[in-house]
Amino acid sequence: MIQYALKCSNDHQFDSWFQSASAFDKLQNAGMVTCAVCGVAQVEKVLMAPAVRPARKIAETSGPKSPGPLSAPATPAEQMIADMREKVEANSEYVGGEFAQKARAMHNGDAPEASIYGEANLEDAKKLVEDGVPVLPLPFRPSRKGN
Repeated sequence: MIQYALKCSNDHQFDSWFQSASAFDKLQNAGMVTCAVCGVAQVEKVLMAPAVRPARKIAETSGPKSPGPLSAPATPAEQMIADMREKVEANSEYVGGEFAQKARAMHNGDAPEASIYGEANLEDAKKLVEDGVPVLPLPFRPSRKGN
C-alpha cells in the first residue's frame, strides 16, 4: 500500500491510499481517481515528504525497557492486548516449552495449581483442549521470546 498526497484542479488537497504506484497510474488514466471534496477527475500527485525518523532519534527515545516507536500500541485493541500482556506477565509464571506438561500435571492433580503461561505446539495444544485442560491461546508472544 502507498499513500499519496493529491490535489484536484480546484485546489482541494487530500490523501488517498493505493495498492501500488502502478495501481494509482492505472486508476488515474481510467479517470477513476476523483477529488474527495468536489468529485472532479483532474487529480494529480503533489510533493510530499516521507515520514522517516532517523535511527539515532529512535535509539534516543527507546530505552531498554520502553517500547520503541514502532511497537507502541496504535489502536484501542492493541492497547488492550498490551494491558493483557502486562497482567499475564506480572501475575503468572513463564514456563516456556514445558507449558503442556505442566498444565496437564496441574489438571491431573499431580502438581499444585498455579497461573502459568508458555508455549505449546499445535498438536500438544489440541490434546490439552480435547482432554478438558483449560487453556487459552494468548494474542501476543511472551516478552522472553521477543526480538
